[in-house]
Amino acid sequence: MSQHNFQADARKRKRDRADKRFKLYGLAAITFALAFLLFFFVDIIGKGLPAFQQAEIKVTVHYSEATMKNYNNAVDRQYKTLVSKTWLRLVPNQMRDNPELMGTDREEWVLGENRVDQYLKGNEGHRLKSKYQTMINKMQEEGTVRLVFNSGFFSKGDSKLPENAGILASAIGSILVLLLTMLFAVPVGVMTAIYLEEFAPDNKLTQLIEVNINNLAAIPSILYGLLGLAIFINFMGVPRSSALVGGLTLALMTLPVIIIATRAALRAVPDSIREAAYGLGASSLQVVWHHVLPLAMPGILTGSIIGLAQAMGETAPLLIVGMMAYIPEAPGSIFEATTVLPAQIYTWSSESLRAFEERTAAGIMVLLAVLLTLNAVAVKFRNRSENTW
Repeated sequence: MSQHNFQADARKRKRDRADKRFKLYGLAAITFALAFLLFFFVDIIGKGLPAFQQAEIKVTVHYSEATMKNYNNAVDRQYKTLVSKTWLRLVPNQMRDNPELMGTDREEWVLGENRVDQYLKGNEGHRLKSKYQTMINKMQEEGTVRLVFNSGFFSKGDSKLPENAGILASAIGSILVLLLTMLFAVPVGVMTAIYLEEFAPDNKLTQLIEVNINNLAAIPSILYGLLGLAIFINFMGVPRSSALVGGLTLALMTLPVIIIATRAALRAVPDSIREAAYGLGASSLQVVWHHVLPLAMPGILTGSIIGLAQAMGETAPLLIVGMMAYIPEAPGSIFEATTVLPAQIYTWSSESLRAFEERTAAGIMVLLAVLLTLNAVAVKFRNRSENTW
């Protein structure tokens, strides 16, 4: 074997080793990413699942005149610490709404206090005194204390007491904000993209606009919060903390994403379709409206859904426009103060009680489920719209 062939073989073996190392590096990176995702989901699900259960206690409720004057008289003294203060406060209102309850004693399953709930779930740091632990153990044997599905997590708003805190108000706020974002961002973004791609002349002005749109898609989202604060609240007078100001702010943030995605979808339509339409005498508007836009619509929908999913998970711009308020009730209109699910999760994460940690993880699970569903819909649109020209 000549010296030249020997050197060529050595170089080939060196390239082969480099290829193997590169594949190993890629496999290691993928394994690390999957391991991180697995750890993340296992940790979140493990912490969040207990929040979908809530303690209930079977007690005798006294609907009496004494209870009307002081709600603490609704149950016997030994149960006052075990029953949620939220439920106790509502007993007089229940009596006003149902006068036939007056003067009766009834056995009912009522909401358990946070420390009881944490003790039944076996969580350390429940802070339930030993004498009450003994009571709960005895009640478990008698079947007068239980863990049930926490329907209140989905049917109630925020509360200072963790056993009564839910996501209803923030979920409705998120829906209102997302609908407003879609209403403002999608039509404006699509029409802007159509004009820039199909009608605008190629000059320095349009080039400058295109560069700025690409730059706006990459700036930190908190800057859009500052922009929304300056324009919508300080200048236009839109109510602070309302769904309207949140929707407008997120619409500004989502616009560049929708414009870029729409332009990419329009570019994917072959020029031969435009030329054929022009050859049949169609106007520029007819070409775009009847031929280009229908073919690009699946790609436009995909980009819009991804942009809206990104907006739904945003917190920073909404913090700037005041959507961090304590909201126990769902908003009745887009002008009322509200909060959104990411902001609610952020608020719960700053609380010190273990039960709020559970609800933080459960809220993340709900948010992830919605975001993954939106992304799955976007992928489905993309797969159905893949055309070979």
